[in-house]
Amino acid sequence: QVHLVESGGGLVQAGDSLRLSCVASGQPFFRYTVGWFRQAPGKEREFVSAVSWSGGSTYYGDSVKGRFTISRDNTKNTVFLQMNSLKPEDTAVYFCAARVALINYTDSHLYDYWGQGTQVTVSS
Repeated sequence: QVHLVESGGGLVQAGDSLRLSCVASGQPFFRYTVGWFRQAPGKEREFVSAVSWSGGSTYYGDSVKGRFTISRDNTKNTVFLQMNSLKPEDTAVYFCAARVALINYTDSHLYDYWGQGTQVTVSS
């Protein structure tokens, strides 16, 4: 079992930045691919970003590419999502999730463990 807790969300203005954190406990965290997903009211869950177990490979959804950066510190069991140049359309609940495999990292149904989510609201 892996327990994930997100933090760092909040209310910001368009153009501002936020840094989300996902802290893991339980099984050795370095074994896991970690993804960030978001869900806005009335919309499906959307892939945001993913990072391989080593941090050596990172992936981004088209809507956040060039603005968001994912990283991880396995010594602290933490994955970060640095979000810059935020837009109102980035408003959503952001979730981190973990799984062992990396393949099909955009598919939320393949992730085994999920955090409770953190709200990000971007005002115009």
